[in-house]
Amino acid sequence: MEAHSIIDHIPRLRRYARALVGDRHSADDLVQDTLERACNKFHLWRAGSDLRAWLFTVMHNVFVNQVRSARYQLEQAVEEVPVVLVRETQGDALELAEVERALRRLPAEQREVLLLVAVEQMSYAEVSRALSVPIGTVMSRLSRARERMRAAMAGGNPAVSLKVVK
Repeated sequence: MEAHSIIDHIPRLRRYARALVGDRHSADDLVQDTLERACNKFHLWRAGSDLRAWLFTVMHNVFVNQVRSARYQLEQAVEEVPVVLVRETQGDALELAEVERALRRLPAEQREVLLLVAVEQMSYAEVSRALSVPIGTVMSRLSRARERMRAAMAGGNPAVSLKVVK
């Protein structure tokens, strides 16, 4: 394994991780865990295949495992820690915060697909391979994510704005 081939993908991994988890420190931890897992499991990567897609698959799996673990720990916790939200004061920062909040409200499956397609500019096929889901699932999750984002950004209720198909 050549270190520079993985190193070249770290900025994209960090950007995706930041969008998944929301803060820089947790994103750095997710990237670190991803790189550690990738190094330990590098023998599973098929030479000649897309290293970027494989790294995103590894990150997806690490993220899912962390979410499951956090859910379990939360269920086991007796005390709840209050969350304090701090609102930005500048217009651009407010708009960015609104987009981030809308992203946070998306189900994880939809958020992952939206970020991989819109931010990382991966093809549906690449996302399908990275997340181990059919292309049709990628397309439907992306469609739902876009609709919910549009509704959230327009100030509507995403759950209400979805059309009922008979």
